[in-house]
Amino acid sequence: MNKFIKFIIDYVVYVAKGGPKFYAWMGFLVLFVGPWIYGSYTQATHGLIVTGLTDQVSWGLYLANFVFLVGVAAGAVTVVFPAYVYHHEPMHKVTVLGEMLAVAAVIMCLLFVFMHLGRPDRAWHMIPYLGVLNFPSSMLTWDVLVLSVYLILNLVGGFYFLYKKYVDEPLNNKFYLPIIFIAIVWAISIHTVTAFFINTMPARPMWHHSMMPIRFITTAFAAGPALIIVCFLIIRQNTKLWIEDSVIDLLSTIIIFCLGIALFLTMSEVVTELYASTEHSFALKYLMFGKHGLHDLVPWFWTSVVGMVLGFILLLVPRIRKNYTVLPYICLMIFGGVWIEKGMALMIPGSIPTPIGEFSLYEPTTLELFNCAGNWAIGFIVLTILLKGAIGILLGDVRYAPASANR
Repeated sequence: MNKFIKFIIDYVVYVAKGGPKFYAWMGFLVLFVGPWIYGSYTQATHGLIVTGLTDQVSWGLYLANFVFLVGVAAGAVTVVFPAYVYHHEPMHKVTVLGEMLAVAAVIMCLLFVFMHLGRPDRAWHMIPYLGVLNFPSSMLTWDVLVLSVYLILNLVGGFYFLYKKYVDEPLNNKFYLPIIFIAIVWAISIHTVTAFFINTMPARPMWHHSMMPIRFITTAFAAGPALIIVCFLIIRQNTKLWIEDSVIDLLSTIIIFCLGIALFLTMSEVVTELYASTEHSFALKYLMFGKHGLHDLVPWFWTSVVGMVLGFILLLVPRIRKNYTVLPYICLMIFGGVWIEKGMALMIPGSIPTPIGEFSLYEPTTLELFNCAGNWAIGFIVLTILLKGAIGILLGDVRYAPASANR
C-alpha cells in the first residue's frame, strides 16, 4: 500500500513540473475553463433554453461532439491491437499512451453527456438500483454501460502497467492480458452501441439504416489514429521518449484503409438516397445542397468531404505519408473532416426536416460554444497530465525509491 501511495505522489509531483512550453500549453487550456464555468452555471440555473436546441432539433452540438469522441476513444485500439495481437514490438512500447488517450476521450464524452442533460444532478437516475435504468430496452442504458466499462478497463489496465513499471516488477499476465483483450473487443462495442443509439429511430430516415455501425467504426479508426499520430510526433519532438517510425507508418496505413472504406460508404449512401429520390432523402439534400433557401449546413458538408478526400489522397503518396513535418497537418485535416462528418453533418441534419416535415434551423449559442470549448480544454488537460506522467515512468524518470535507499 505504501508503494501505491508513493506511486501516486511521485506521479503528481512529476506532472506538476515542466518547462515553459508545458506551462504555456496548460495556461492556454485553462483560459477556456473560466467561460466554461460561467456557461455551465448559467445552463444549470436556466436550463437548456440558453442553448440553440429546440423541440424540433433536440440533439445538437453537445451530442455531435459526444458521438465523435466515442469514436476517438475506440480509435485507441489501433495502438493496442497490433501490440498484443500481432506482437508489434515498437507499438508495444507505447501502448499505454493509447490507453491514456482512451481515458481522456471517454471523460470528454461524459462531460458532453452531462451538458446535454441540462440538469446533471439528475444523472443519478442512470445508476443501477438507485435510478430507473430501464435495462435492457433502453439503448441509452446500453451506451452508458459500455462507455463506463471501457473507461474502467483502460484505467485499470493503463495504470496497472504503469505501476508495475514504476516498481520494476513483472506484469501478472493472468490478470493483465484478459483486461487488454476484453478492452480490444469492448472498443468496437462502444461505437457499435452508439451507432445503434441513433439508427434505431425509424422516424429519422437519415440515421435509420444498417450501414451506420460500420460507418461509425471506420471513421473512428481514421480520426483516432490521426490524433494519436499528432500526439506521438509532438512527444518525439519535445521529450526523450523516441517513438519509432514504424509505429507512425502503421497508424498512417490504418488511416488509409479505414478512411477509404468510410468514403466509399458515404458515396454509397449518397447514390442510394439521391438516385431514387423520395421524401426520405430530404435531410441529405438539405445537407448537401440546401432546401427551401436554407443552406446553413452546406459549407460544413463540403468542407468535410474536401478534408477527408484530400487527406486520403495525400496519405496514398508514400513520400508525403513519411514526411513527418507535413503528416501532422494532414492528420489534423482528417481529424477535422471526420469531426464535421460525425457531428454537424450527421447529428443535426438527422433532425431536419422533422418527422412531420418541418425545416427548423439550429444555431449553437455563444454559451453553447463556451461549454463545448471548455469540455475539450478539460479533456486535453486530462490527456496532457496522463501522457506526461506515463512518459516519465516509461523513461524511468519516475520510479520507486524505497526510503532506506534514499537514506
